[in-house]
Amino acid sequence: MPTFTKPRRTAPVRPESAWPLRLDQQRLAALIPPQGTWTADDYLWLVRAGAQRVELADGWIEELPMPSERHQRLLGFLYRLLHAWLAPSGGIVVFSPLSMRVAERRFREPDLLALRDAADRRRGADFWAGADLVVEVVSPSSAAHDLVTKRREYAEAGVAEYWIVDGGAERVVVLALEGDGYREHGTFERDAQATSPLLPGLSVDVGALFDEGAWGAVDEALERFTDDAFAERVQPDQPERGAGER
Repeated sequence: MPTFTKPRRTAPVRPESAWPLRLDQQRLAALIPPQGTWTADDYLWLVRAGAQRVELADGWIEELPMPSERHQRLLGFLYRLLHAWLAPSGGIVVFSPLSMRVAERRFREPDLLALRDAADRRRGADFWAGADLVVEVVSPSSAAHDLVTKRREYAEAGVAEYWIVDGGAERVVVLALEGDGYREHGTFERDAQATSPLLPGLSVDVGALFDEGAWGAVDEALERFTDDAFAERVQPDQPERGAGER
């Protein structure tokens, strides 16, 4: 008679960015799911419990680097501009940490997330189920993640526009969704004004963005956002999508 060997179960392969456990976390590890088996509910429990900045990638918990002061200043500059542009017409922009679901078992925490309509059904209390525009400020330890992995994931999730802010190279790359992937709208260096296909009329002085303490440039940009500029903007109808959990 033929004999049958029970197949061996292969352990999931650990990504390089997966969350390593310290010795003082071993007891906690006995209470939480093994790496590679985390579900969306498990991840949201961890986020609600106040864990450090983490993302979920197909069952694996990935730890995000702690942002530097310059990282936060770049975000603050862009947040003020985007808020001033979006808020008067009913839009919203928020800082991380706020999770955005990009797939069934995949959550990311973009540095900035924006919706042109604050009543968009994708906006949830615990997480967003999508965004119109996201911004990532590149960290030295996560450059490949931002430039390759998240570019693919945000396109697959239907995010219309993705900005990659590279403080080391001092440039802003604006990507616009076209079909299933992104096309490069522009790579904007220090002497340029970064523009947005999604938000016509919006421009960002890249040199001022990267100059430490150039906050006066934000005020000058805000002064250009006149009522006439807002009135000229066309807001296409937003498709209804499932909202995040509330």
